[in-house]
Amino acid sequence: MAKRDYYEVLGLGKGASEDEIKKAYRKLARQYHPDVNKETDAEDKFKEVKEAYDVLSDDQKRAMYDQYGHVDPNQGMGGGGFSGDFGGFGDIFDMFFGGGGRKDPNAPQRGSDLQYTMQIEFKEAVFGKEMDITIPRTEQCDTCFGTGAKPGTKPDNCTACHGTGQQEVVQNTPFGRMVNRRACSVCQGKGKIIREKCGKCQGAGSVKNQRKIHVRIPAGVDDGAQLRMSGEGESGLRGGPNGDLYIVIRVKSHEFFERDGDDIYCEVPLTFAQAALGDEIEIPTLTEKVKLKIPAGTQTGTFFRLRGKGVPRLRGHGQGDQHVKVVIVTPTKMSDEQKDMLRQFAELGGEQPNGGHEESFFDRMKRAFRGD
Repeated sequence: MAKRDYYEVLGLGKGASEDEIKKAYRKLARQYHPDVNKETDAEDKFKEVKEAYDVLSDDQKRAMYDQYGHVDPNQGMGGGGFSGDFGGFGDIFDMFFGGGGRKDPNAPQRGSDLQYTMQIEFKEAVFGKEMDITIPRTEQCDTCFGTGAKPGTKPDNCTACHGTGQQEVVQNTPFGRMVNRRACSVCQGKGKIIREKCGKCQGAGSVKNQRKIHVRIPAGVDDGAQLRMSGEGESGLRGGPNGDLYIVIRVKSHEFFERDGDDIYCEVPLTFAQAALGDEIEIPTLTEKVKLKIPAGTQTGTFFRLRGKGVPRLRGHGQGDQHVKVVIVTPTKMSDEQKDMLRQFAELGGEQPNGGHEESFFDRMKRAFRGD
């Protein structure tokens, strides 16, 4: 099958600059890399793009290609042909996606982070709390000290990969050798072989334990907040540091108070008489009961502020405020005497309650809707 023109493969014209060639190659290599693209022909397209780039990015090879085009690999190109190591998919993947080269399989590795959800009471979030929690986590085996080998023995270097954790598969191509690096199939990329495994961890180097941790919840923490406990996550491998523990706080609702940031809100009922004549009432706060003066003529839905009676500020000094909303409650059961007194009150104000000779408010409203 005839090869496609290298410029066509990269989607460029013959006058393309070095930067344009490099930019096109990076874009297509990302698109067709077998570790990213799972289409059946992705590997072939990747090889085609790589081959085109290797030729066009080299001034000498490009000049020969521009002059002679594709040649029979058995004849070579210009007597010498193309040579050199094309590198493996793993190396290119590292270059594009941040690997930065071959990794040492025996290097220390940081442990995984853990997350724990903790539910606390409303006032515990306001004032803070200290408590112990128990979490399951992976810890270094205290018998083999993380090596996975039976005490008195140690892991051996893998003879298949010589401790590198990688194996190389070399393929000859018309333009040189292609080296594909992959995880060693004998040691699964670890670079070590454990001949005699530790009896406690069975060669894993780590075991599952229940760990008790003392937690201090700061005053003012809110629902959804995260507390980070450094080094309390899973244990690292081969001497690597532990991961961290993240505690997610969930705060239960309160039957009377509601919270918005550092402020507290509550709702207090008033009778008609209290609202109309004024009164002094007791209001519960987070710490105590305080007196609140209600002015005469207060309307339902009015808010009053109690300064400094809110939540302690988590990052800063002082506290938020408490906002009290008053709601006038209409009585549902009244004695005949109470009803008579209310009718007298209405008449004194020029109103005609039920049973009066003047049309009622609802009659007037109906007439207005009819357009009368």
